[in-house]
Amino acid sequence: MQRMLWAEAEGGGASGTKKKPGHLSSDDDDENEESEGDKVGTSRKKKKSKTNVNTGVGGSRCTGNSNNLREILEDFMKQQLHMEVQWKETFEAREEERRMKEMEWRQKMEALENERIMMETRWREREEQRRIREEARAERRDALITALLNKLRREDI
Repeated sequence: MQRMLWAEAEGGGASGTKKKPGHLSSDDDDENEESEGDKVGTSRKKKKSKTNVNTGVGGSRCTGNSNNLREILEDFMKQQLHMEVQWKETFEAREEERRMKEMEWRQKMEALENERIMMETRWREREEQRRIREEARAERRDALITALLNKLRREDI
């Protein structure tokens, strides 16, 4: 009985749900004895002796089945672990690739920003030179106009 409970606990009850032919649990034994209460006492002794013999054979079967189940579970866990490791490696590789692309993008953006700043600085310098030339032209024009007006005034006098 204890072996069966232990096997059921290990196997999650999977081995307990399917009854093996020739292997009766003590609960089944009691049910059979109650339903067949009309029979003679010698048949009960035979049943009990059969149950003891079957329990010994069934116990080794349960142990074999639990070992088989344990191997299956260990294989499953190994596969799960392997899949998890692969997933983690894939995830880390993608994360590294994303970081590299992000770093490249940042470098490109910094280069573009530096280029924009340089172009803006050149544009301001050219604007400043153009403004200086325009002011110089305006001063020369004003000086010429002033000189012409002064000459006209002298001639009129």
